Amino acid sequence: MSSASDLIYDWNRADGAEWTSLAVPRLDDETLRDGLQSPSVFDPPIEKKLRILHLMEALGIDAADLGLPAATPRAKADVLRLVQEIAEAKLRIRPNCAARTTESDLQPIADISQATGVEIESAVFLGSSPIRQYAEDWSLDFLLRTTERAVKYSLSVGVPPMYVTEDTTRARPGTMKRLYTTAIECGARAIVVCDTVGHATPQGAQALIRFVREEVIKPTGEKVRLDWHGHSDRGLAVANTLAALGAGADQAHGVALGLGERAGNTAMDQLLLNLRLMGAIDRDLTRLKEYCEAVADALGMQIPPNYPAVGADAFRTATGVHAAAVVKAFRKHDKELANQVYSGVPSHWFGLEQKIEVGPLSGKANVIHWLEKHGMAGSLELVEKILAHAKSQDRLLSDVEILEICGQPAHPNPS
Repeated sequence: MSSASDLIYDWNRADGAEWTSLAVPRLDDETLRDGLQSPSVFDPPIEKKLRILHLMEALGIDAADLGLPAATPRAKADVLRLVQEIAEAKLRIRPNCAARTTESDLQPIADISQATGVEIESAVFLGSSPIRQYAEDWSLDFLLRTTERAVKYSLSVGVPPMYVTEDTTRARPGTMKRLYTTAIECGARAIVVCDTVGHATPQGAQALIRFVREEVIKPTGEKVRLDWHGHSDRGLAVANTLAALGAGADQAHGVALGLGERAGNTAMDQLLLNLRLMGAIDRDLTRLKEYCEAVADALGMQIPPNYPAVGADAFRTATGVHAAAVVKAFRKHDKELANQVYSGVPSHWFGLEQKIEVGPLSGKANVIHWLEKHGMAGSLELVEKILAHAKSQDRLLSDVEILEICGQPAHPNPS
């Protein structure tokens, strides 16, 4: 018996390994910060945030932005409770919090860190692009002074700074070099490159990461973590993030379901999926759907049916030709084969399986498979009767409809 991998020629690896870095990329989950900035979502109660935090942990996510505690009293209380949970449950995930370059934003992070005994990074952010400087009437000297003051203050109150330049993908090289170098010289050991408005392409993401690593970090002689933070205004957030990691970024940021301001952020779930397929990570992703559903429920969102991996239609077909190939693979008693013959994503990696439905574009194989999955052996006459009814409709048949045609009482679908 051939394995599915032996039966697939992978053009993604035609020129060598798809993932060449020896380092396992680290991931920072921004769902409870950037995700909540989506204009369409609710800020969920702390109980739901705690559940999401534990699901991040279950997926092996390395770090999480828990919010901006200076924003409101509730924001600070929620961050405090989440950090307490990390301490009490002995979670591996590392917390960080957003902050503007002001003492009033940084002090609440220090308060929470001191109260819990947990180290918290400050994602201290500052605009860097010429267009932002012009709009704000900021000079480079002002940005440099602000950077120095914020980084030094963060360190003075026991909060390691993760220095963030906003709109880095539209900033001038000389400005970036001076800002990052100042932050590093003042003690920052983590810096973040941001595609704040989703301007970048994969080529641009690679060029920027290589520039920062070679022209900014390397000359300092310091060991500095380099992060990538992307947005999806052009629909390229996941591709850009993979390109940035491939070019040498150490850690990437993402949000469940790609939620966030405007068109959203890099989708953490899709990032995990692709890193797994590329061989960059090897971890249990069977709770990925639960993570996405928990976030959708908490934030009041619906997962689109065609959403990759976790959408209702991701591993579901009613098209006759497609279903026939899947059914033939099932008959070989090879789950891996069945889950990949008509899918580029192995559904069993996520605790799911291919589903064959019956609708107007179906063939006999769909009906026969459906009956077998429901423990029924259908005659040719019954198969044709179900198929004829399906072809008279403008949608898929429900389980109840098919059972009624079979003369069977409705019962839950075992699949």
